[in-house]
Amino acid sequence: MSCQWTKSVKLSCIILLIVPFLTGCWDRLEIEERAVILGISIDLAKPGAEKEEEEVSHLRGSFPTPEGAMIRLAAQIALPGRIPLGPGEGGGSSGGPGQTVWVVDVVGHSVDDALLNLQQQISSKLFYGHLRVIVISEALARNGLQNVNDILRRNSEVRRTLWIMISKGNARKIMTASPKLERVPSLYLLSTLDNAVKLGKFPIDYVGLFWSNSSKKGQEGFLPYVGIMKEQNINLLGLAYFKDDKLVGTTKPFEIAGYMGIKGLNPAGYRGVVKTEEGAVMIVATHRKSKFEVRIENGRPHFKVYVQTEINLEEKITGQLVVNEKTIKDIQNENKKSLKKSYESLIKQTQQKGSDIFGFGEYLRAKKPKYWDKEIGSADRWQEAYMNVEIEVSVKTRVRRVGMKSK
Repeated sequence: MSCQWTKSVKLSCIILLIVPFLTGCWDRLEIEERAVILGISIDLAKPGAEKEEEEVSHLRGSFPTPEGAMIRLAAQIALPGRIPLGPGEGGGSSGGPGQTVWVVDVVGHSVDDALLNLQQQISSKLFYGHLRVIVISEALARNGLQNVNDILRRNSEVRRTLWIMISKGNARKIMTASPKLERVPSLYLLSTLDNAVKLGKFPIDYVGLFWSNSSKKGQEGFLPYVGIMKEQNINLLGLAYFKDDKLVGTTKPFEIAGYMGIKGLNPAGYRGVVKTEEGAVMIVATHRKSKFEVRIENGRPHFKVYVQTEINLEEKITGQLVVNEKTIKDIQNENKKSLKKSYESLIKQTQQKGSDIFGFGEYLRAKKPKYWDKEIGSADRWQEAYMNVEIEVSVKTRVRRVGMKSK
């Protein structure tokens, strides 16, 4: 009896271990039954857009509608069998994005409302697991991204590694661009930002990092600021920095290098011109390193930023410059002055808007917790304090390589 009872227990345990593995496909949804969304653009809708809206989420006159301006949402939906899979199929196409994706635009009072209207027009279930790029117009971003952030955070299908970018002008034009290097516009936008990170042109700033920085008490978030060119290529115009959920300012392209220098981010990929008495030269940064320090003076925080950069001499532009110890020191000194001025200008620009994208507040909160709890304590208080804190920048630069030249 004892042996039989032991066998029964073992059999029951085996069955209990096997059962969880037999339920993997109970809620399956075939890929052919999904409408795979690759990219989304969101603009402010023009007056009169409510006439285009079907009564999907509410009945006019019976249910209340959200207050505020309506939005226009355009979604890129992948066409089954049309997306290039191999390297031989990755080239551009004169036929435009219509051969690989289907762009459908709708209006709505919110993002979720617009997506409901979109689902009403699409036979397959919308799937966001492959959503990689969201383009938002500058006008909408200045009104605030609270609604956009909320719906994306609540959707479990949305990846935290997708990119959100702010467009100069209409976002739909960027979403429907027809670049020559890629048949799928969304994938071109994605590769533009991913390659910018690899080349040292932009810091890593996925939507997950943007949400994390925006939720901190002592730091604000930023997003890439882009525009479309005549040849349908995308130009990285700078940083779009926020205060809470609202866009408050944008930078110039070269000021991206200033942000990366202050934060000590690598690789360094920006070039610049340095003028000396002997002539002008083109240099390129190869490596950066930075460190923050903070002390309390007269009841106010005083920050000091130490930045070290290494540069290479790329070319001589003008003058009869001879590379020797003196000219190298001159190049280093002039580059140091230019970098210090650029860093201080960018910091001052963000201080005027009360947008601490560098994380000085988080550093103060970590190093001086008693002062933070007593004098600051909240994100709103830090936004006000950041506008008046003293920030000193110290720069060191060194020429590592000057290249070779044959006579």
